[in-house]
Amino acid sequence: MQKTSMTGLVLKRLASGLVTLLVVSVMVFVGTEILPGDVAEAILGQQATPEAVQTLRDKLGLDRPAAVRYVEWLWNFAHGDLGQSLVSGREISDLIGVRLHNSMFLALTAAVIAIPLSVGLGLLAAFFEGRLADKGITASTLIFVSTPDFLIGYLLLLWGAVKLGWFPALSRLSSGMSIMDQLHAIAMPCLTLTLVVSSHTMRLTRTAILSVMSQPYIEMAELKGVSRERIIMRHAFPNALSPVLNIVLLTLAYLIVGVVVVEAVFNYSGMGRLMIDAVSKRDMPLVQACGLIFATVYVLLNLTADILSILTNPRRRHPK
Repeated sequence: MQKTSMTGLVLKRLASGLVTLLVVSVMVFVGTEILPGDVAEAILGQQATPEAVQTLRDKLGLDRPAAVRYVEWLWNFAHGDLGQSLVSGREISDLIGVRLHNSMFLALTAAVIAIPLSVGLGLLAAFFEGRLADKGITASTLIFVSTPDFLIGYLLLLWGAVKLGWFPALSRLSSGMSIMDQLHAIAMPCLTLTLVVSSHTMRLTRTAILSVMSQPYIEMAELKGVSRERIIMRHAFPNALSPVLNIVLLTLAYLIVGVVVVEAVFNYSGMGRLMIDAVSKRDMPLVQACGLIFATVYVLLNLTADILSILTNPRRRHPK
């Protein structure tokens, strides 16, 4: 009976994830369809005569009903066929391959730094609740939370590249670079993502720990004379593991999807930069593919966070 209940909960989450992806795919397709201007005219540029525009529209199938094109696009995407770029004529899967690797490298590098740092600072702030360390950590994170990603990026660019000259102004990767050279190249975009994400994650971790600290069994431990450090590490943190895991996975999802702005600031050759270039050139199949890939990764990580939250939280496994 218990296994059946757990399986039912997981299946419900999987079904909701599929429905979310379907809704997002509709939004991505409609969003690209309602962009101003004509795709054929944008591609042809100065050679956009009425005859040439109509010929290209017929070739691309733009005169077919939008619903038919959406179903065909979604079916092909589900089978791994991302289509061809309207601008270069290359397979979109070939264009995305290297860019996706670069974006994942940047996001995962930032995650390796940001997640332990933010969880550790959250524990530290909870341990010194109301004291100077807690106030200092909370105030500094509030500053970074309130500052837009691009502004943090430009400030780091100004000081790290222009004034001090420690890092390159443009973050470029090549196949012949060593791992240390690659880490040096992505240092500033990685630091930008780390500062932004760590601030959110630290505050959420602190809140989760303090929420557990208000429980009666924690008060009983305090009355018995158990030290605050032992209470947090042996009682509060294990019981706050479910929300903390949820926070970590959501942080990873934000890192992977939130690289668009940072890649634009540092001209980093990742998925975000590719998507921005595709929008400017009205390369709709490429925009749709990038948008749906970002959405799929985000939804899958959110779904994983939700399922892990159920598995690690007895209250959600056995709802009343």
